[in-house]
Amino acid sequence: MITLAIARGRLLTEAGKLLKKAGYPVDDVLQDSRKLIFEYPAVGLKILIIRPTDIPPYVEYGAADLGIVGKDTLIEEKHDLYEPLDLGIGKCKLVVAAPKGFGYNSTKALRVATKYPKTAYEHFAKKGVGAEIVKLYGSVELAPIVGLSDVIVDLSATGETLKKNNLVEFETIADITARVVVNRVSMKVKSEEIKGLIAKLKKVRK
Repeated sequence: MITLAIARGRLLTEAGKLLKKAGYPVDDVLQDSRKLIFEYPAVGLKILIIRPTDIPPYVEYGAADLGIVGKDTLIEEKHDLYEPLDLGIGKCKLVVAAPKGFGYNSTKALRVATKYPKTAYEHFAKKGVGAEIVKLYGSVELAPIVGLSDVIVDLSATGETLKKNNLVEFETIADITARVVVNRVSMKVKSEEIKGLIAKLKKVRK
């Protein structure tokens, strides 16, 4: 049996639909929001439902053989993983957004609120813009409104949340989709099973 870790939230729904198309009987994954482990002995698959940021370490250290997670998580923290497949789901952008009328001022450091401190810092460093990073875990769009930050770096799928909070996209840092990541040892020890799952997902991916 191989163990697949999937990020909870919107990505779980899209990944579950892909797995169903690929022939895996995962209806209960889509229906039961509280259960964290699902086992399917008939098809040799166990699924773990965990936080997106926990998927790379779960896979890297072998608690899961492979995982499905957004590229934003992989950009933010480097892990020693194979990344064999872009599933084309969970499409969004990692963007810099700010209130209308905002402009960069090179004479003072920019205060940036984000869930992605490393990615944000590196982005502004490349532009030669000094950045003071404020790490947040949620409600990032609120930060410029209440004066906590000048700009935010966050994910945007449709831009609607930004518009509702009177924020405008200034730059796209990266286009984001969900990727399959694989533990390096598992790829050798369970090569046939893992390659089989990846091949099925490849046929039905978007």
